[in-house]
Parts: sequence; structure tokens; C-alpha cells
Amino acid sequence: MGQAAEILEPRIYVACLAAYNSGRLHGAWIDVGDDLEAVLNAVAQMLAASPEPMAEEYAIHDFEDFGGVELSEYTPMAKVVETAAFLRAHGRLGALAAANFGGDLEQAGEALEEGYLGVFESLADYCQSRTEETIEVPEALRLYIDYEAMARDLELNGEVFTVETGRAEVHVFLSR
Repeated sequence: MGQAAEILEPRIYVACLAAYNSGRLHGAWIDVGDDLEAVLNAVAQMLAASPEPMAEEYAIHDFEDFGGVELSEYTPMAKVVETAAFLRAHGRLGALAAANFGGDLEQAGEALEEGYLGVFESLADYCQSRTEETIEVPEALRLYIDYEAMARDLELNGEVFTVETGRAEVHVFLSR
């Protein structure tokens, strides 16, 4: 991708529903690594320490460092672990790409690996760079080329999508 991915360290707050339904707060923050079994064991340990007897059900009540990717209370733990691994591999740009595809990690990964065109100050700058890489623009015509219009058309036609990660930092992707 040409740019170092910001490292994310996702974690979730898992609450015991038996305690919650009894008016008590009992839960634990769990670091989400690549090992599903380790995360499930941490959940089981939290449930075993519950002040309520026979606590079996849990829900995700909070999460952090998922780069803007949303989780629900009942997101399957396998999906949580898969999402965390994707985010650690691809950082905040990966999270923004995933959001562009409604959380579909496969499409986001494909866009990052196969459709990433680079980072530019604007989509118009991408258009200018691409134009100047592929053809020699005669000096007499340089001032007449409207790169802003080219950029607008690329987006309106669905040929590209962009993700802004900062001021004058636009990541450009081919649309599929």
C-alpha cells in the first residue's frame, strides 16, 4: 500500500447478562487477539467470576480501537476476532475502507490489495498525476485541463471512491 498502517489494538468490554439483569455491573475488558479460543476463554473466566450463579450469557457493551468499525452487543465473537485481525493488519485506512463496504472485510481487503491507487492531496491531484503519467500534455493546453471536473466525473460515474484520513490526505481506490 505504500504507507505504514497505523497499529490498532482492539479490545471489547464484555458484560455478564445475568448480573446486568439483576441490576449489577459485572464484566471485563478483553484484548482481542488473533486467537478466538483465547478470547472465548477470557469471556468464560469473566462469567465464572460473576456474582450471579450459573452466569452463561454475555453481551459486548463497549469496544475501543476498532478504528470506527461498529460492533453490536451480539456480534459473533469469531467476527470480532476476524475484524480485529483485519484492523491490526490494515490500520485506520483499513477500517475506513471496511466502513465504505458496510463492514465487509473481504471487499475492503480486496480494495486495499488490488484497487488502492495511492494517497494524494485531493482526487483532482490524482487525476492530474495520472494524466501526466500516461500522456504528454502540450504546454499550450495545460491551463485548459479541468482536473476538478475529471475528479468529479470519476466519483459520479462510480469509477473510484476516496477515503480521507487527514487534511490534504485523500486515499484513492478503484471501485469494483
